[in-house]
Amino acid sequence: MNLLYILGIPLLTALLLLVMRSPDWIRRTALYGALLQLGMVVWLFIAYQQQRTMGYAMAAFFEQNYAWFSVWNIHFHIGVDGMSIAMMLLTAFVVLAGVLVSWNVQRMVKEYYFLLLLLSFGAYGFFMSQDLLLLFFFLEIAVIPKYLLIAVWGSGNKNYSANKLALMLMGGSALIFVGILGIFYATPADQRSFDILQLANQQLGPGSQKIIYPLLFGGFGVFSALFPFHTWVPDGHSSAPTAGSMFLAGISMKLGGYGCLKVATLLLPEGAKVYADLVIALSAIAILYGAFATLIQKDLKYMNAYSSISHCGFVLLGIGMLTKTAFNGAVLQMVSHGLMTALFFAVIGMIYERTHTRTIAEMGGLLKVMPFAVTALFIAGLASLGLPGLSGFVAEMTVFVGGWEHQDIYHRAATVIACMSIVVTAVYILRAIGQVAMGPIKENFASLQDVAWYEKMAAVVLIAGMLAMGLAPQWLNELIQPSTQFIMDKLAAK
Repeated sequence: MNLLYILGIPLLTALLLLVMRSPDWIRRTALYGALLQLGMVVWLFIAYQQQRTMGYAMAAFFEQNYAWFSVWNIHFHIGVDGMSIAMMLLTAFVVLAGVLVSWNVQRMVKEYYFLLLLLSFGAYGFFMSQDLLLLFFFLEIAVIPKYLLIAVWGSGNKNYSANKLALMLMGGSALIFVGILGIFYATPADQRSFDILQLANQQLGPGSQKIIYPLLFGGFGVFSALFPFHTWVPDGHSSAPTAGSMFLAGISMKLGGYGCLKVATLLLPEGAKVYADLVIALSAIAILYGAFATLIQKDLKYMNAYSSISHCGFVLLGIGMLTKTAFNGAVLQMVSHGLMTALFFAVIGMIYERTHTRTIAEMGGLLKVMPFAVTALFIAGLASLGLPGLSGFVAEMTVFVGGWEHQDIYHRAATVIACMSIVVTAVYILRAIGQVAMGPIKENFASLQDVAWYEKMAAVVLIAGMLAMGLAPQWLNELIQPSTQFIMDKLAAK
């Protein structure tokens, strides 16, 4: 399996759009490119499973390694494991749904779809990078489109939101870059490398790890709404166009969680142990703070944005617990949150496009005129509050079990605090959806039309992913197990 094909599809599709003039052909080409991305990632998943069935056990599969800057030992080194394939599957689902949801964008259609596909190119590259500077390069590619999507196609106080998002994420990137250089120069001169697999087999001194770990974890944590560096999330999500919000929450925030686990924790296991209690404390605060902040929101987009802070707290909590079960739960939560929050934002966009309001109190009775959209909203909400059979239950329960494996009061208290957020989540989800869907319909909404075919397809794609994970989670759990076991071995210094 040649990973360059997967990397090349979004890039070539984006470049092809630049020479097109017909908006219809631009939309169709973007859709075909997104479908091809999904097909190739599914093929990669099948090929990976075949390799595992044949008994191959490697840290990275389908590697391709080319010297990039030999003087600095920087390589264009790509490869995948089960965790990165899980993230790439999530990316493919969200990209396809985002392209479909954006079908009726009228202004600067070419540039809009170009940026969406460029973001997906950066995400795929990030998840398959096996060189730290290559990973950083793709991380920055994934940042640039976010700013432009908000600043050009956004709504509300979009310039403020775009600038705030860019400044905070660039601040996180600066911490990551310093951390990467710290790893490079803390390694003996004859062993210096940016290669992740090579670095994983080395052991930096405990002193160096204590200094570098907070830089890397904190930098990636900014992307994943680590408290108190989460403040860009509500403004960025609320001002972004629908597909931009889907990509921000569904893909971009996962770059941070993936980096915290696959880079900071893997390469600096002693540092992870030192700061584990702090990570748990900040995560528990984010979970409860996000839930209670969501409770008072009156805008649907702000509600989902603050909810994302709470749900991403489960990812960081699972990483801080430093158990294999909790790591599995963190990865499952990344996938689950990516699917359900993308669906939430997609449906909110559908409703806003027809009602021209996101204020919950101004809605009511929409189930009568928009049955499909409101049903999808119900499904997203039920997944968010952890209903069994949907992806949220599997992910959060795995994190709880992983946290409860510790016998001490501190870890179990943090687990209980995280569990308490489920009650708050149920309150704001059921209340908000009830106000939107039930009751008498407003007179000016009585003639609204339900969603179009492309919007239905976007919702179906995301719901299918949530059901595949919620009803039969074992396939995904088995996919990520070797990756989390590899990290656990490093923590145990095996």
